[in-house]
Amino acid sequence: MAEDTWLIVGLGNPGSRYAGTRHNIGYLVVDELLERMGAALTKTRFQATAASGRLPGSGGLPGPRAVLMRAAAYMNESGQAAGALARFHSIPASHVIAVHDDVDLDFDTVRLKRGGGEGGHNGLRSLTRHLGTRDYLRLRAGVGRPPGRMDTADYVLARFSKDEQQTLPIFVSDLADAVEQLTAEGLEAAQQRFHSRG
Repeated sequence: MAEDTWLIVGLGNPGSRYAGTRHNIGYLVVDELLERMGAALTKTRFQATAASGRLPGSGGLPGPRAVLMRAAAYMNESGQAAGALARFHSIPASHVIAVHDDVDLDFDTVRLKRGGGEGGHNGLRSLTRHLGTRDYLRLRAGVGRPPGRMDTADYVLARFSKDEQQTLPIFVSDLADAVEQLTAEGLEAAQQRFHSRG
């Protein structure tokens, strides 16, 4: 594998306690992509579960090659597995996509960018440390700001509200679409489509 292969890192925390929380939206996007690929995660030697195959392409044709992963470690150490998988598959940082929650964006907002800071996100901080660069792609999934004086950590580790859960499947599907377009057509094309998403 080389530059034509992508590493899709769904950020989140392992275990049933964190399932369905805002911080784990990256896991939900990986699940959606796995379903589309007809693939399943298996354990690796890198403290992660992963699957490899081709993403769906346009017109029923197979899309780009991809490795989808979830770290088996907690968020603040998730970059270790991502860095190890990227090196193992010879995937450059420019072909790594981190899918993560973002409290600075309203719920149901999709934004894509390359590089930049971590914004206090422990998963991104760990990823930057273990990739040795900030020059990877980020798919930012807006989860909104905590209400009132609620602590940000408590907010992202809480489950989506009932209203949010009604919209969540469409949101996750759109995020998976963004991954597919990003890998097939590039950052600018994906930004043009999803940044104007109504």
